[in-house]
Amino acid sequence: MADMNTSNGADALEETLSRLSKKPGVKATIALDRASGAILKTAGQISSLRTSNSQQQQQDSQSTAAAASSLSASTSDVPASSGSAVAAGTSSETQGAEELASMVWAFVNSAGGLVHGLDTEDELKLLRVRTKKQELVIVPDAKYLLIVIHETPAA
Repeated sequence: MADMNTSNGADALEETLSRLSKKPGVKATIALDRASGAILKTAGQISSLRTSNSQQQQQDSQSTAAAASSLSASTSDVPASSGSAVAAGTSSETQGAEELASMVWAFVNSAGGLVHGLDTEDELKLLRVRTKKQELVIVPDAKYLLIVIHETPAA
C-alpha cells in the first residue's frame, strides 16, 4: 500500500513539474526533498541555472582548458580530447542546480524560522523572490519544496 502511495506521489510530482515547465516564461522547475534539500526532480532549462560561484568556476575551467589545449597543440601532434570539456559542461549544469537548491533550502528554513518566531501556530505557504533577471516562486509542502524559476518580463 505504501508503494502505491509513493508511486502516485512521484507520478503527481512528475506531472506537476512537466505541466509547469510548459507554461510561458518558466525557465525551470525543481523539486527538493523537504527534510534534506536533495534534488528529487528537475524539468526545463536546467543549464540556465547558474549561481555566481558556478559561473566563475566555469569561466576558470574554460580558461584552463583553453590554455591546456593551446599548449598541447603547440607541443604535440596528438589532438586534444574534447571529452573532458563535455563532462565539465554537464557537471557545471548539475553543480549550478545543486548550488541553487542548497541556497533555496537554506532560505526556506530561515524564512520558516522567522514565521515560527512570529507565531508558533502559523506556517510558511509561499515565498516569492523577484530580481531584475528572474523570479523564484517557492512552494513548501510537507514532503517537497517546489521551485519554479520564471523569466522576469522587461518593464
